[in-house]
Amino acid sequence: FFFKHKTAYELLSGLVGSEMCIRDRWVIIPTFRKNMTLNKDTFTGEYQYSLDSKGRVNIPAKFRQSLSKKNQNTFVATRGQDPCVWIYPLTEWKKIEDELRNLSSVSGVHRTFIRQIARSATPSTCDKQGRIMLSPSLISYAQLDKEVLIIGMINKIEIWNPETLKNVDSKNINSDINELNTLADKIVI
Repeated sequence: FFFKHKTAYELLSGLVGSEMCIRDRWVIIPTFRKNMTLNKDTFTGEYQYSLDSKGRVNIPAKFRQSLSKKNQNTFVATRGQDPCVWIYPLTEWKKIEDELRNLSSVSGVHRTFIRQIARSATPSTCDKQGRIMLSPSLISYAQLDKEVLIIGMINKIEIWNPETLKNVDSKNINSDINELNTLADKIVI
């Protein structure tokens, strides 16, 4: 929106000399864009997109706009704990790498966990159309077809086969209702 500041004549009729030479000034008042999150690198919402034959998927414009400049328009894709693909902004992924480095390579459980997360981690920079490339192993793991759901999960993005998500959500909501209620009591919604 544009708002006009008052001139010296409008402010006070008693001004004299150079005080009267104040020119009209226009100021642009910034407004928040619809559906934008207030924090950088924060992702919310659900979007339906297509996975193309080359394994590229469009990252929603809202998510790309939320991405801080420190990420250099780059995401890291890896296997999710559910049968989906997790997409992290580069800066978030660096935090995960630091945490993984702190795990013991002597522990078999730690090695397996690191292996499951790190072996499929693939950085991908958005192209001019806002797409990133998913590896064939990630596409296979998440059973992605042409239609995919892209879900903002606050610090990361999930990419799902819609049918798989429907089944996982149905199973989890029905089996974990008490745990969900306990969690809801801790978080003000």
